[in-house]
Formats: sequence, structure tokens, C-alpha cells
Amino acid sequence: METVFKAGLKKGAALVLGFSFLIDPQVFAAEKGKTSQAEAKYMGTPSAIKIEHKPSKGKSKTELSDADQVRANKLYFERCAGCHGVLRKGATGRPLTTDKTRPLGTRYLESFIAEGSGGGMPAWEKELSKEEINLMAKYVQNEPPIPPEWGMKEMKDSWKVYIPVDKRPTKKMNDYNISNIFAVTLRDAGEVALIDGDTKQIINIVKTGYAVHISRLSDSGRYLFAIGRDGRVNLIDLWMEKPDNVAEIKVGLEARSVETSKYKGYEDKYAIAGAYWPPQFVIMDGATLEPKKIVSTRGNVVGTQEYHPEPRVAAIVASHQHPDFIVNVKETGKILLVNYEDIDNLSITTIEAAPFLHDGGWDSTKRYFLTAANKSNKIAVVDSKDRKLSKLVDVGGIPHPGRGANFTSKEFGPVWATSHLGDASIAIIGTDPKGHKDNAWKLVKTIKGQGGGSLFIKTHPKSKNLYVDTALNPDAKISQSVAVFQIDNLDAPYKVLPIAEWANLGEGTKKVVQPEYNQAGDEVWFSVWNEKKLKSAIVVVDDKTLTLKYVINDPRIVTPTGKFNVYNTVHDIY
Repeated sequence: METVFKAGLKKGAALVLGFSFLIDPQVFAAEKGKTSQAEAKYMGTPSAIKIEHKPSKGKSKTELSDADQVRANKLYFERCAGCHGVLRKGATGRPLTTDKTRPLGTRYLESFIAEGSGGGMPAWEKELSKEEINLMAKYVQNEPPIPPEWGMKEMKDSWKVYIPVDKRPTKKMNDYNISNIFAVTLRDAGEVALIDGDTKQIINIVKTGYAVHISRLSDSGRYLFAIGRDGRVNLIDLWMEKPDNVAEIKVGLEARSVETSKYKGYEDKYAIAGAYWPPQFVIMDGATLEPKKIVSTRGNVVGTQEYHPEPRVAAIVASHQHPDFIVNVKETGKILLVNYEDIDNLSITTIEAAPFLHDGGWDSTKRYFLTAANKSNKIAVVDSKDRKLSKLVDVGGIPHPGRGANFTSKEFGPVWATSHLGDASIAIIGTDPKGHKDNAWKLVKTIKGQGGGSLFIKTHPKSKNLYVDTALNPDAKISQSVAVFQIDNLDAPYKVLPIAEWANLGEGTKKVVQPEYNQAGDEVWFSVWNEKKLKSAIVVVDDKTLTLKYVINDPRIVTPTGKFNVYNTVHDIY
């Protein structure tokens, strides 16, 4: 653990704690090998940040030594910051500010940390020792440390162009069916596996940021953008003989979202990335990742008008109706329409939705953006053509759609669906204001899945099935399987597919996460996400017969999570 004291400061001055192992995947792997750590949770993802620790004044039962502060910072940013926020203001998880934690006391906090909750908080007694739980109970009763900013200088210092544009291929130099390539996040390895969807063979393992959250494609389908939770963006050229990195940049200290311009005349011109810390987004050159414009998202919360110092950028999509990026600002509940026609004189339209905004996707027409305000238990519907909010729709507990699922119901017409972290429900919302006006932007049906803890729901225009994972459910049988509904008969009992059992990996937690179709829409790929030291796999299911088709169990498939098919991602098919 790196500990650096600022030279010349007197006793009691700030201590800077460097988390270099969270910035470099190789260093991270080495550090993890030295300590006993369980699988990192989706809900508590690492923050690759250096933070300023201000020792507490006076003696108290919760005061931490510098060594304990280092350990506690590491645990918090690995396990808790993604849900509760860097400044502990809360988001998917409850606020952990000292006015909330101190009245509860250490014993209560120990119990809550150990046992978790039904709302998505893991039972950390399965992952942490009693001593670590006691340490974290004390830690959250101290004031949170403040991380540094990350501006244009830091971005430019981190920016690397490995292959200049004029040195790149002028035509595709390989024989791969690029449209059916899958970009698979190898979470704890800090890599993305490019897998040939036709042959099921690995094309390349590309070094990226740690715990890549999403991969997105340029409008042309040539460039793949991957963003790690450590804020690193990698640009991968799929035209190369062996697709690999051509540029990278670090846009912040913690991040989740990246997207590219798709409006006619601006295809592939710009890329945008949003950070959790500092709370901001940056517009970049689409071919080189050169940073062009940084915009802070700090501001006031919808409704209460309370100022929030840490409103994180959760999700970004590119409008097909205007030269806009649609940016979700998590804590304030604001959706920003960022017009990129003139980035030197940026025009931003603010839509007030609801906290805390998270993921979302397009309806089948690609006019309406439906996105989860997950702790408000709502779906916000944005009309990207008229650039306004169409509706806030009440749904179940903590909606978590990924990008959601579009299909046509015999009863309700075109619909979009989300599953939930907080309960077993699947919410189905009408999306056709012209042909089915009475159903538009209404919760037309709710069906029940296996349980809470769902992260993704998925279907395809050529499929008759609707797949729902439950990766964070505490019951291993549920988290290791998926439920499949018949689109034409949603009231029929769902079928359970034992995905982890089919992978035949042996021991481990083996969470099954994120269904993703191939280009043809006749296969569905699932990640069987195991602990780093154990075997993981990708399971391929035949969509017509719902039977096992293939298991990709190459030893290089380490902690796989998200998978992004090139064609489906370019064309927003889900």
C-alpha cells in the first residue's frame, strides 16, 4: 500500500493515500494476490482514486489510526463507493453521512454490514472478516475523505495515441465477421476479450481499464470504445489484422459511461465519457480520444433543490433525432441534452426527471429514451425528437433494465420492459403513442420472475423469448440460473435454464449475468461470473430450443460480466 506524506506539513495535516493498484490492472492483480479478498460485488465497485484523509480531532472509540484509515479507504472504494457514493451521499444505496451513521452506533452498523438487506445490500459477513466489518462500522462514522479533481491537464497527461489515424488501415485487414464479434468484459483482469461469434474462438485479449462497465461501438461499427471503472477509455480498431488498442485516455478517477456521435453528418466525429468522480463529462475526438470539452455536473437535486456536490454521470446515449448526447446525472435526477453542433459554445437542455438516474435504452423506434430513476422506483421517458420529458412511470423496487427489452405484445402493442434489483417484478410499459395511445407510457402489465437481484433483461426482434437474470439474488439456485418467458404468453410459467450447471465449472459463486444475442438473433450468450481464482465461462444457448449449444471455457475468460455484440450495439437492438 502506497502512503505518501506531503513534505513540510505539520502534525495533523493531510495524508494522501494512493490507490495505485486500482489504477493499473497488473498492479491491482498483484495486490489482490497478496491479500485474502472475495469476489468484488457489482453493487460496490472500486474507485481508482487518491484521497485526502483528515484525521479526526480528539480521541473517540471510532477514531482510526493512519494504518486503519488506509485499510478502510481501500475496502470502502472496492466494495461500497459505487453504491453509496464517494462522498457517501447515497444513490442506489442509502446515505452514509455521519449524521446518519453516528446515531446508529458501531454495534448496529456491524450488524447491518454483516447481514445486508433485501434491497440489494450484500451480506458482507460472507466476504469480510469480523475485524474488517468492525473497521468499516467505525470508518463510516468518520467524515469521508475528499478525493482530488481531474481536469484537462490530467486528461492530456494520460492521453496516448498508439497508432495515429494516418497509420491505421484504410480497409478491413482481417477475415472476421466484425458484425458478429462479441466484446466481453473480463472484469477483474482489466481486459476485454474479443470473441468471434461465428467460431466461438478468442480473437484477442485487449488490455483495458479495470472492471470495464460497458463497450460501445462507433456508428460505422469500426471502433470499439471500452470504459473501465477506473476512468480509463480504450479505443480499439476492429479493422486491424488483429484488433487492438489504438488510443486511450483517463477521463476521471471513477467512471461508467461512454458513447459516440450518431446523428447524420456527425457519425464517428465525437466520443463522450461520463465520470463518477469528478462528477463531469468530457467530449473527445472520436478517432483519437483527444479531450475537447469538460463539463461539470454538480448542481441541485430535482424537487428539493438541495445542492449536491457529487452528481455522477450514470449513462449516456446518442440521439438519432438531433446532434445530441443524452446524459443521465444520477443524484440530481437531471437528464441533459448536450448538443454537439458547436462544442466551443455548447448548448445544454436540462430535463428534470427524478433521482437516482441509472441505465436505460431506446424504444423500438429509437425516438424515446426510457431510463431508470432507480431509487425513485420510476422509469423516465424522454422524447428525443421534441427534446422533452414525456412521462414518469411508476414501476417496482429499484428498476435496473440495462438497456431494457423491446417487443410487441398481442394485447398492448409495442412495449419496453425492465426487471428490478429490489423485487421479483418485471414491469412492461407501452411505447406506441400513435398506434396504441391508451397504453403509451403506462405500466400495462407486471409479471413475476424468480426473485430480486436482477441486473439485465433481454430479447431480440427475431426471438419469441424474454430472458431475465438474477445475478445478485442471495439464493445460489436463483443467481446461477435465468428465467425465460414466452413473449406471446407472458402469463405462462417461465422456464428456468440452469446456466451455471451447464457450464460445469466446479466450485465457486458462479453468478449468471447479462444475456446477449448474436447478430442473427438465434443464440443467447450468458456470462458465468466466478471468483478470479476459479474457472469462469461463457454459455451459449440455442434460442429456439432453449438448450445448451456451446460453452466457451478458455482459461483466459476471467471473471466475465458484460458482453456486447457489435451489430446489436451499433443498431441499438435489445
